[in-house]
This record gives sequence, structure tokens and C-alpha cells, in this order.
Amino acid sequence: MMNAINRAAVIGAGTMGAGIAAHLANAGLDVVLLDVSADLAAAGLERQKKTGLMHPSLASRIITGSVGDDLELLADADWIVEAVAERVEVKRQLYAAIETVRKPGAIVSSNTSSLPLAQLTETVSAGFAEHFLVTHFFNPPRQMQLLELVSGPATRSDVAETIRRFADIHLGKGVIDCKDRPGFIANRIGCFWLAAAQNEALALGLSVEEADAVLGAPFGIPRTAAFGLLDLIGIDLVPQILESLQKALPAGDPIQAYEAGPAIIGGMIAAGRTGRKGGGGFYRMGADRKTLEVFDLATGAYHPAARPVPDSLAASGGDPAALMAHPARAGRYAARVMLKTMAYAAHLVPEIADDPAAVDAAMRLGYAWKQGPFELIDRCGAQWVAEALREIGEPVPALLSLAIERSGFYRLDAGELAVLQPNGPYTPMPEPSGVLTIAGLARRGEPVRMSGDHAALWDFGDGVGGIELRTKMNVLNAGALDALDELVAIAAERFAGLVIGSDGANFSVGADLGHILALAEAGNWSAAGYLIARGQSVMSAIKYAPIPIVGAVAGFALGGGCELLLHCAAIQAHAESQIGLVEPRVGLVPGWGGCKEMLLRAASARQIMRGPSAPAIAVFDLIGSATQSRSAHDARNIGFLRPDDGITMNRTRLLADAKARALSLAEGYRPPQAPALALSGPSGASALRNMLEAAQAAGTASPHDRLIGDELIKVLTGGADGDPLREMSEETVMNLEREAFIALLSTRESQDRIRHMIGTGKPLRN
Repeated sequence: MMNAINRAAVIGAGTMGAGIAAHLANAGLDVVLLDVSADLAAAGLERQKKTGLMHPSLASRIITGSVGDDLELLADADWIVEAVAERVEVKRQLYAAIETVRKPGAIVSSNTSSLPLAQLTETVSAGFAEHFLVTHFFNPPRQMQLLELVSGPATRSDVAETIRRFADIHLGKGVIDCKDRPGFIANRIGCFWLAAAQNEALALGLSVEEADAVLGAPFGIPRTAAFGLLDLIGIDLVPQILESLQKALPAGDPIQAYEAGPAIIGGMIAAGRTGRKGGGGFYRMGADRKTLEVFDLATGAYHPAARPVPDSLAASGGDPAALMAHPARAGRYAARVMLKTMAYAAHLVPEIADDPAAVDAAMRLGYAWKQGPFELIDRCGAQWVAEALREIGEPVPALLSLAIERSGFYRLDAGELAVLQPNGPYTPMPEPSGVLTIAGLARRGEPVRMSGDHAALWDFGDGVGGIELRTKMNVLNAGALDALDELVAIAAERFAGLVIGSDGANFSVGADLGHILALAEAGNWSAAGYLIARGQSVMSAIKYAPIPIVGAVAGFALGGGCELLLHCAAIQAHAESQIGLVEPRVGLVPGWGGCKEMLLRAASARQIMRGPSAPAIAVFDLIGSATQSRSAHDARNIGFLRPDDGITMNRTRLLADAKARALSLAEGYRPPQAPALALSGPSGASALRNMLEAAQAAGTASPHDRLIGDELIKVLTGGADGDPLREMSEETVMNLEREAFIALLSTRESQDRIRHMIGTGKPLRN
């Protein structure tokens, strides 16, 4: 095995190169970023500070420079990534220069998306070729999970394994091994799909909105669908990509049937309508910057977006097979695009990948499809797809015929998912070492206990249990609270440690706002008070459980979801977690112990200025502004994560890492002792109210923000009984939380904020 990767270099500071450098810094590496000039490299880094880096401080890990003056900086790099222009001669010249400074054993890879590895390595030395491969990142490198890995015949197996493992664990990538073929996997199929989508829409006379409605949700494709994705990639760039691919492929390849740049696309490019980077393409914001406008393919003019629901889509109920079978124009469009894409994928295995699973994974990870083309075939039925292909005059691929004989591309074998191979047998697809998923557990057996439809308790193995919330977006309603209470008690009897987490996109978006609003509108304050007290009781049960409970957070952990995390013995966070006590956005304050827990953390944080008012001021700034982390690194800086809480880069490894953390805490575990809080009382409240008055005078706090702030101040300073010389119990502070929560909920302004958030998903400032 190669040595560990501790230092990296990236050459080329464009969108991709700078993004790769930023993500390597996110992974903890020291990085050199070079371009033809130091200014270009510095500008590339500057662009990444807002979105590419998980925290601005990580920029200090990146050194910038120029290829001409600073090439010697590559001498310490364990991995050198080339991300320069897609021209063979430019890359070959660069490789020759790298060879003069590359240390023995250093790995070099190209981020090429179109050039064959064999062509790139024609002029390199044998030693260079042994340490060379293609690592094709997808844009943006931080967010997109796919990394296509291409090894050459000379590439050492340990070199490929080093990059494969590093990219998986430290960069959070789903690494797919590809054949050295044009477009590799995802872009080979994705480009065909885009070409079909735009050309078939023009041929059938569909509007942009109709086409995207048809190709989006019914097939599990992101709402950008095809035309929205063309805007995102760049309308001027897509024809170049398609033309390059067409030139590299034989005349009989089905992609040759589609025009890379139809005349209307050429007209848009000439007019500067190149997509999002050009201020608009198929979609744009109107002059008022609020109204979404859509490009009319027939007239070339823009009109306000109408979001139509074609008859075929309405009649299908969102079922993809029913949609493609519908005789109306939109149904025919869906069939022409998606059936041909499924058939294209089937024609290409094993040319571009060893089996269908690699293709499906590439499309899920690289294009964010919920299901890849072979999974879609199984969903629709292989026999049905074959018959539908014949109806539109398309040949049935041999691999599809084999799937009909063998009853689909995927099946369960002894609790493990297995995939059909091109030569006939099914091969098991066990979860990799270090990966644990609820889906995998469900294939192998049943939960230990179900608590209604709200949550399930699973056996994670090795004496660790796992609670999976099952509400929509893991919202914490009354049923979910009861389920947590029940399952934590059962887990304490059965397991040595417990994880709360799931495969879902979000840990928990918080309390059930719809139910809370209904209670307020009915004036049922006793029920509202009980709900808050019940939540506090459950959070305390989690904090003081006799076994360690680890929160495995991914996606959003907001409001009550954040409070749940704060009461866990430890947190294992996916790197892209967004955590926050955001209750002021809906006119409330944290009511399930969030204020209390953050006060305890602030009191012990070294970076906060000492003094009786300091913790209250720090927490007031945090909660009053509804601060939400941009990443797990950011959450640690804010204080939602402790210094010893873990960060997992690869989402698929989160539950396994949380399990390992629970095991590490289990031996000799003792629940924490109930702490006391010394709160600043009236003097601290006075200082905070001065801050609040200044914010209102400056226009940064609205009238209702002032009221929310006043209630928050009461909680954080201990109310009328607050006294820095007389400690308060947790229970007393939680009583203050409950009183403040109900006081705010009873106001029309807070109810308006809740109603607006439910209706629009956006905060109301009143």
C-alpha cells in the first residue's frame, strides 16, 4: 500500500481545479494551487471561500502560485491533480514539467472529462505511467459525490487503491471504477440524455416547462430536469461537450442521431443567453428580480413561468411507466427520452462498466438521479420496457433481453442485494467495510421494535442499537417524542450504546410546526405547554440515559432537531450538516432545553470572555440571530459540536462511525451529573436589552424581533430570580424556556411567522 496522502497539489485554478483544491483542504490536507500566473491562482482560491471551503479558516491550508515560478512547491506533494485545459499537448507538456519535480512514489492524476488516459500517457515515462490515473471530479467538487476513477494498463494497483480509499473516506466520494472510454460512465449516459431531451422537445413542440415537468419528479430526477441542468452547466458549454463526445464515438453510436447545437441554441448563445452564468438561459429572473421567466422555444421570447401539468403527467399519477405509455404529446416525449436513455445504458454494458450497478451508482452520484437507468428498468418492468422500445421502433439490447429471462437486473439473495452480470449470473453487492445503512439492515431482517409509524429500533451489532425516526423529514411530533422515550428505554435494557440516526436526507427539521400552530389557533395553551414539557422530558431522558447515546447527524438538524443533538452524549456529524437553533425565524425560542444546553457550553468554552454575563451574551448572539451552520466544521466553530465530536466526510459511513463512537464510550460509561447554572440576573439582562435596543434603532431588529429578544433574555439571565451568586437547576431554566415559548406562541406575530414558514418555507420579518 502507498504511503498516506498528507499533502496535495492542484494545477489549474479554474472552476474545477480551485474547487478540487478547496475540497482537498476540507479533507485536512495542505494544498498547493498553481496556475499560469499567481494572480489567477489567488483569484481561484478567493472564489472558493464562499462555497467551496467548509469554513473560511481552511483557506490557510492552500498556498497559491504560478507554474512558471513555483513548480518546485510540488516536490512535497503526495498527490498532484492536473486540471488544465482539455488539450492533449497542453497536458503532456505539463506532465513533462511535473516529472522534473515529482518525488518518488507521488501520484499524478488528471481531472479530464473527455480525453482517454491512453492518449494522455503516450509520451510519459514508465515510472510516471505507473503512478498516473484519471480522477474525474464532478462540479462542484465539494458537493457532488461522484469520482470516476480510470486506471491504465500500467497503473499500479496500490496507486489506484490509495486514491480510491482516500477519496472515499477523506473526500466523501462515491468512487466508481470506469473503463477508459469517451465520457467514461456518467457523462456518456448523461450527455445522451441531455441531447435527447433538448432535441426531442424541439421535435415534438414541447415547452421548456412541460419538458422539465415530465423529466423531473416522475423519474426521480432533480427538479432542474434537463433544461434547468443545461442552464446550470452552461448553454454554450454543452454543445462543445456533445460535439467532443460525438467526434470520439463511432458513427453508429446512438448519440450521433442528435444535433449537438440546434439552431435555437446557437441563437441563444449569440445573444449571450448562456444560462445562470450569463444571467439567464432557458430560465431567468424577470426585471423585478422576483418573477421567474421561461424561454419560449417557439417564439424566442420570455414569459412568466406557469409550471404547467401536462395531461400525460396528470393522468399517470407520477408513475413513470404510465407516463411513458400515455398517448399524449408529453407521454410520447417521456418515452422517446427515457426509453432511449435506458436502452443506451443497456447497450453500453460492459463497454463502459463491468455491470449495471456501476452505471446506476454513477448516475445517482453524478447527476443526482434517485434511481439509475437499470433501477428504472426494474421499476417499470424489464418486459414492459422491451415492448415499449419496440413500439417506438428501437432495438432491444441483449442485456435487457437477459434481464427479462432472469427477472430483472437486481434481486435479493439471502438478504443481500445482487446485480445481474452481462455474462448471466447475479453477483452479491455487500455493503463495503465501514458502511452501515438502515436499508441494508432492512434487507436482512426486521427491527428490534417498532414504535407505531414514528420510529424503529434496530440492532446495529456489537452491542449497539440504533433509533431511526420515520416521520416526514424526521419531524418531531408528539408521536415521535413518545417513540423516542419508549425506544431509548428499551435500548438501555438491551444495548451497551445507542445511535440516533437514519439513511434519510435530514436528521430532523425540528418540531411539528403545523401541530403547534393548530394548538395556538385553538387557544389550547395547556396542550401546548404539555407538548413543550414532554419534549423537555424526552431530551432529559436522552441526556441522562445509562448508556451513551450518539447523534448521527446529516442534512438539517434545526430547532428541536438541534436540541435533540445537544442532549446526546456525543455527536458524529456528516461534513455537510447544517445545524441551528433557528426558532426565532418562526417567532419562538428554543423550548426543549436548547437555551440551557448552549448556556452550559458557553460557560465552559475557553474562547468566551469570562464574567457572569459572558455566556448569556454569547448564546443570545447565537440564538437571537438564528445562526445555522454551513457545515460540520462551521458547527464546531459555532459550538453546536464539541471539540471531540466526530466529522464524517462520506455520508454512507456516518452510521458506522457513530456506532464506533458509541462503542468507544460504552465501557465504564456513566451518565453526566446534573449541572447547576450561574446566570447573570438583572444586570446581565440590562446589558442584553441595551444590545437589543441598539439593534432595533439600527434597523437590524424588527418590532417582533424585539419581543422575541426580550423573552430570550429572560431565559438566558434567569428571569426575576437570576443571580450569579445563586445557582439554578436545569429544571428551573427549562421552566423559563417553556414560559417564554408559550408567551411568544400566544402572539399574533409569532403565529404569522409560523404560518408563513409553513406556507412558503421562508421566514417572515414582522
